[in-house]
Amino acid sequence: MARRKRGNPVNGWLIIDKPLVVGSTDVVSKARWALQAQKAGHAGTLDPLATGLLAVAFGEATKVVPYAMDGVKTYEFSAAWGAATATDDLEGPVIARSDKRPTEAEIRAALPAFRGEVMQRPPAYSAIKVDGERAYDLARKGEEVAIAARPIRIERLELVDCADPDHASFILTCGKGGYVRSVARDLGEILGCRAHVTRLRRVAAGPFRIDDAISFETLENLRHKSGSESALLPVAAGLDDIPALPVDHIAATRLRQGQAVRFASAAEVTDLLNSDATLANRAEGETVWASLEGTPIAVGVVTRDELKPIRVFNLWAPEGDETRRP
Repeated sequence: MARRKRGNPVNGWLIIDKPLVVGSTDVVSKARWALQAQKAGHAGTLDPLATGLLAVAFGEATKVVPYAMDGVKTYEFSAAWGAATATDDLEGPVIARSDKRPTEAEIRAALPAFRGEVMQRPPAYSAIKVDGERAYDLARKGEEVAIAARPIRIERLELVDCADPDHASFILTCGKGGYVRSVARDLGEILGCRAHVTRLRRVAAGPFRIDDAISFETLENLRHKSGSESALLPVAAGLDDIPALPVDHIAATRLRQGQAVRFASAAEVTDLLNSDATLANRAEGETVWASLEGTPIAVGVVTRDELKPIRVFNLWAPEGDETRRP
């Protein structure tokens, strides 16, 4: 006899405004406790010294996390000139100093080099694995960490203001794998003044925005509030950056069983993808999610006239089949 899972079968997203010092895993644990949920995870870690948007996935939404994490993210951050730290933020000790302070004109002139497809060297204190170990674990042991530069895309990097000669604030939008701390570090090196991050706040991640967030303190109230699941966004909210492919009940049944669905022609797939010319050009190999009247059935890959499921959701079952309903 299978063991009964502890907690409620909660499905959806809770967007939380993470406060300072609290870790991302602590936020997830608190959110899971608040909704008494069986399963929870998050889409993109925030350092303890960072604040802002943390998307917590419950139940079937955890299957969407890899796709939500692929979306672009927007940060507001402040940099302090004159000192480089071991961690590239306030947490680590100062390892180099400079008396130079850049002018606003110098800062603005340096920014274009950071936009577009660029090579970035991640911080030594990061979760990237080096020879099977996390870089931050090696760095904390005092070992020298050499992480190769890797390509990332920065869509936006703008100077917001220069509060005083020692500090400046920016807004940054970047793709997967980008590090704000590396941007501040490298900007300080280019300007010849050294720099580190003093404030970091995430305001958008993939399809989610900080306006959708509730405060961390609110979680305490959700635990004792009836209808607390009304605070959740639907599972499909995490799929907003992926094209939706409408399917009927027959196709949904096949996909739910992990079977591919064939269409009359590649043209039919294009028509179902809203006849969007851009999507038509990308249809071969395109990742889409199958939608049955708005309910996610599966995430799959379109191959000419066929949809092959790669992730199947347990949010719907054919009439009379309750075996996999949540």
